[in-house]
Amino acid sequence: MSKGSEKHQARLSELNGFGKDLARRCKSHCELCDTHGMKLVIHEVPPVPKDADFEHCIFICERCQEQIEKPKALDINYWHCLHTSIWSEVPAVQVMAVLMAKRLSEKADFAEELLDQVYLEEPINQWIEEALNEK
Repeated sequence: MSKGSEKHQARLSELNGFGKDLARRCKSHCELCDTHGMKLVIHEVPPVPKDADFEHCIFICERCQEQIEKPKALDINYWHCLHTSIWSEVPAVQVMAVLMAKRLSEKADFAEELLDQVYLEEPINQWIEEALNEK
């Protein structure tokens, strides 16, 4: 097994260790779209820290994950759920919701309006800036 593959497997193992706590935190609902009864996956919110960090992880459904990873397959109407998730008490969820709203804002008026309405604490704004600068 290559060194890169070993590191990847170790990272996945660390992340999977967060699974039970993430499931408790979100009550087994997607933290972005609030769907339940579907398989949830761990998503690391950028910028991804060197070591796996529970505070940078959210539990989301595979549909949200796919749309985050494949921007060309973005279904704008699907993301109306951001109206709720952007107000989450979980900082990582807030950051991901804002990042998605920013991605959608060029194509969807509701996303731009949502960004105009949201007020976030300075650490959250700083996290968002770091994530945007990473790209």
